Amino acid sequence: MKVLYIGNALTHYYNLVLSRLNNEPGIELAVIAPAGMGAFIGEGVHQTKEGINFRLIELEESRKFKLYTSFRGLARVLRQEKPDVVIVPETYLRAFLFDVPVIAAMKSIRAGFILKSIPFRYSTYQEALSEITKSSVGFASLPSIANNLLRRLGMIRLAKRCMLSINRRAFNLADAHVNYVEAYEYWASYGIPRKRIFITRNSPDTDMLFATREKIETEPRILPLNPYRLLHVGRLVEWKRVDMLMRAFGRVRVRFPASELLIIGSGPEEEKLKKLAGELRLGASVSFPGGVYDQQLLGRYYLASSLYVLAGMGGLSINEAMCFGLPILCSVCDGTEKMLVREGVNGRYFRDGDEDDLVDKIIWFFERPAQMQQMGRCSEEIIRHEVNIRTVINGYVDALRYVVQQKSIER
Repeated sequence: MKVLYIGNALTHYYNLVLSRLNNEPGIELAVIAPAGMGAFIGEGVHQTKEGINFRLIELEESRKFKLYTSFRGLARVLRQEKPDVVIVPETYLRAFLFDVPVIAAMKSIRAGFILKSIPFRYSTYQEALSEITKSSVGFASLPSIANNLLRRLGMIRLAKRCMLSINRRAFNLADAHVNYVEAYEYWASYGIPRKRIFITRNSPDTDMLFATREKIETEPRILPLNPYRLLHVGRLVEWKRVDMLMRAFGRVRVRFPASELLIIGSGPEEEKLKKLAGELRLGASVSFPGGVYDQQLLGRYYLASSLYVLAGMGGLSINEAMCFGLPILCSVCDGTEKMLVREGVNGRYFRDGDEDDLVDKIIWFFERPAQMQQMGRCSEEIIRHEVNIRTVINGYVDALRYVVQQKSIER
């Protein structure tokens, strides 16, 4: 089965997932990625070609009339590759609705079509329709002069209804949908039957992470033992709320003076956060090792920590921390946490955006070191037996087989 995956970036963690998918018997995977920095990848996201085992095709992105984004030469590649199935994220979905050469190529090769999306905190069709009737706010993607014109003509709501209809039509192009959250109700509102929805869960290559852990566990600790060491891993961007975590940590130190906070990552907020550390007088209790992408080095930092904390949005770092036997403290992330973090079992939740509750929960953990260790062991068991790389690969394989089977019936 030939599969063409269209991606918005070559992130180190998802390269591993795609490489594993390419290793599946009977699957030959090629990946299209933007040549250079893609339009849909955030600042500071680490990309690499190192270690990939799939065939890579780099094309230039092409934005058309603020309506859709495609790739120059995509239609040509589709005809050359003749994949059985094309997998595409939502960022490029409309190209398959509006890009005439791409539409013609897909019809010519008769390929199956899978939409990969993250329908987390999305509005159902009915909710979106209701919001349109209540609000006259313009389109964020349009310049103010265009929004003002639409508003004067009384066409804001009509234009939004048209865009909602376009989205509904685009979603229904897909022969199958792959998600890592259970979004059955959301897709049903757009007319997608349940049988076309496949849940993969969200996971890095956990087999590789466990192998890394086994290799480094006998090595000397990278940091001295400290049962009060918090760890955060991720890009330093505003929505991860590392500033709130630092403020909460400063308050926790009053109760636990030996506590430490390890912040691994880089990004646009880095200098601001380092300045905040000075303002809070955290001194050597907080450290910024920067972005760490070497798996063994990162694993050593996980093993040196006692509690993993995610104060804002995020996802896969939770899986990684659990692989290394850490309990988890988080709030609303990206949906990943719902299947991974079980209240009182392998972690706890604090109220979204509530610094006081975050402080209370960190103290709760620090007061119960034995329970923290037990929760960490439960984290590892959840990864080994429930949510892991096999969950992801099996979800993709099931979706691919379904689409190929449906296409064979149509023919």
